[in-house]
Amino acid sequence: MKIQIYDTTLRDGTQREGISLSCDDKLKIAERLDDLGVDFIEGGWPGSNPKDVDFFRRVKQIPLRNAVVTAFGSTCRVGGDPSTDANIRALLDAQTSVCTVVGKTSMLHVEAVLQTTPAENLRIIKESIGFLVSNNRRVIYDAEHFFDGHKLDRDYALATLRAAVEGGAEMVVLCDTNGGTMPWEVGAILRTLKHEKLGPLGIHTHNDGECAVANSLTAVVEGCVHVQGTINGYGERCGNANLISVIADLELKLGLKCLPEGQLRRLTDLSHFVAEVTNLSPDEHLAYVGKSAFAHKGGIHVAAIRRSEQSYQHIDPALVGNQLRVVVSELSGRGNLLSKAEEFGLDINSGPGVTEVLNEIKVLEAKGFSFEAAEASVALMLKRQQPGYQPPFELIDFAVNVEHRRGRGLFAEASVKVKVQDEILHTVADGTGPVHALDAAIRKALSPVYAAINSFQLVDYKVRILDGEHGTAAITRVLIDTQNGTHRWSTVGASANIIEASWHALADSVEYGLLLA
Repeated sequence: MKIQIYDTTLRDGTQREGISLSCDDKLKIAERLDDLGVDFIEGGWPGSNPKDVDFFRRVKQIPLRNAVVTAFGSTCRVGGDPSTDANIRALLDAQTSVCTVVGKTSMLHVEAVLQTTPAENLRIIKESIGFLVSNNRRVIYDAEHFFDGHKLDRDYALATLRAAVEGGAEMVVLCDTNGGTMPWEVGAILRTLKHEKLGPLGIHTHNDGECAVANSLTAVVEGCVHVQGTINGYGERCGNANLISVIADLELKLGLKCLPEGQLRRLTDLSHFVAEVTNLSPDEHLAYVGKSAFAHKGGIHVAAIRRSEQSYQHIDPALVGNQLRVVVSELSGRGNLLSKAEEFGLDINSGPGVTEVLNEIKVLEAKGFSFEAAEASVALMLKRQQPGYQPPFELIDFAVNVEHRRGRGLFAEASVKVKVQDEILHTVADGTGPVHALDAAIRKALSPVYAAINSFQLVDYKVRILDGEHGTAAITRVLIDTQNGTHRWSTVGASANIIEASWHALADSVEYGLLLA
């Protein structure tokens, strides 16, 4: 059975605090959603703002292959005529073949929000949908607050659904708008609808009770054939049903088709793309597509997956475009390091070299280092155990001064003395801060010998105080991210002296980058 996937990231998803998409952003996401193979892309509410009007004008120029773009709006106003209602006219002006109309299902909203009669609410539902259908529009009806309304007054909630069907809606979508319904309630209520002759049903859930995905899956099991949600679960308050998880669960756990053949493996890429466009950091712990979704840290876990990857993974990560990762920490065993060595292409066995590195990691993590997010530092530790390894440079000493001078203000100066092969190189460089000055000095010293260092970019610098009760004498951990083209790596340092911690991370960063060059 094919389940329709209706994406509302561009409308409901943008109601999340902190998200504001330009029209260009929305068009980019729409193209990627179409590439994935969703059935419907809800472009926005054309009656609410000029940006959405512009989107519907411009999206017509994009040749979509899989998805139908829908315009979203509400029923006409109480006491009004759909033919003259500004919101309904905006839906027609959007020129989409499908319109999604939201209406009130709960008696609470009819009386307290619309402040009208139950009969008038039924009229505006039926006539609004009927007017759009008479103008050659397909209509999907979103029954807002359906589950809460069903609990308050079952008969009236069903009457609103019948009004939508009588108006000509091709799909009635049951909404858990406040996100507080539990999966067993969704199942029980849907079972009571099986003989109501309402036509095909859909589900639209919010995540306020952390049950949006579970409620969506329950609804499908009970007969719904249309699922609405957003990429990464973005949405108002606690968000919407995460379509990434819904799609993966439907296809891999329930054996139901949602996407064209072979498209499931694009889920991870799409999740990260939408996060990037919305300017949000990807959630590394998202099911299926998060960086940590298939990351293994415990030593006994890693030992097991080296023998059988199925032992601690519920699916093959490649099915959704993700990959297995082994994390190195003080909880690691030999298997973690052997996996890392293989990942970095290092020829190392399970002998003393691995044991020495493992012991060193445990000692360093006790001192404040953390290697989970600093895999380049781990690779260097393994590399240094290989017979005959010669580091590209050796630190002799460094010095950093930070001064404030009248007329010049605050500045930093660093001197670095390093040994490269048999030559001693001693350089001095200025910077806006001590780490910047150190970075400039080491580059100045090494660039005549290693030209590749000129293309290294320090792209992130993170500092964490580990034992704040010691005040300015606290242990400080420094993580540095460096990039060369599309390749990015992370290194770590820790010390009671923030300059020393920064140097450890910076030196590892340069050494690792030179090994790659």
